[in-house]
Amino acid sequence: MTLLPDSALRAMTDDSTFRVIAVRTTETVREVLARQKAEGDTARAFADLLTGAILIRETMAPTQRVQAILRRQEQGGSLVADSHPSGGTRGLINLAKDTKTFSITDDTALQVMRRLYDGRIHQGVTLVPQGGNVSEALMAYMRSSEQVDSMVAVGSFFDQDRLVAAGGYLVQLLPGVGTAPLVFMNERIEEFGPLTSHLQSEEFAPRGLLASLLDRIPYTELEESSLRFECWCSAERLLSALATLPKSDIDDFIERGEVLEISCDYCHREYQIPPAKLRGLQLTS
Repeated sequence: MTLLPDSALRAMTDDSTFRVIAVRTTETVREVLARQKAEGDTARAFADLLTGAILIRETMAPTQRVQAILRRQEQGGSLVADSHPSGGTRGLINLAKDTKTFSITDDTALQVMRRLYDGRIHQGVTLVPQGGNVSEALMAYMRSSEQVDSMVAVGSFFDQDRLVAAGGYLVQLLPGVGTAPLVFMNERIEEFGPLTSHLQSEEFAPRGLLASLLDRIPYTELEESSLRFECWCSAERLLSALATLPKSDIDDFIERGEVLEISCDYCHREYQIPPAKLRGLQLTS
């Protein structure tokens, strides 16, 4: 079977009514799940969240970073999807104490944070609709926080615990056209059917998904961008974080004379910081 690359494909209907984005996120999601050792319900919810974060960034902030977080308010625990304008995405699982899985319940909230072009942080929080899923939470977020009517579907197809495919689409009503076209598009999406049936195709790709979704609707492809797993941790970023520690803590590390070993929570890359590097922090702390 041909290994297809992950990508996001943008299009606009020729009547300038809808903007549509279709994504294939299989390899990106697969790598994040492997790095975080996600299984079962955790993996399924996490896969959809990762795809959702990518769709929001590609739609609302293609040149800005977007974080989407699923958080259980009462029992604790969270899933974090972090999508970067480079096309890279990473993720983090924080399970509540004494729990082995994260599943969506009635107290689960979706929080989305993205940077605006003027540098401010835009943040929105919405509860996952009762009995709902990540797709419904994303639509509620777009409506309440972004104030844009959108139809969103994210999904993943697993063979037992092995991710076979992941992806989704977002259809956004453009400003100034009224809400009447939404009825027509909802009917078209009903004809399109469940996203999972399309994910099971061996040739699943954004272009084919777009063509099926907009069947008999004239549209123009605009731009395709690549997607991948990526973690932007580095020794320099780590040192910057250590520099925020109290001077007494840095002095303690140096006095021990040991190489400080730290692992990135996102990608589990190991970093070794020798005492000589820490001494440089004493001048700035």
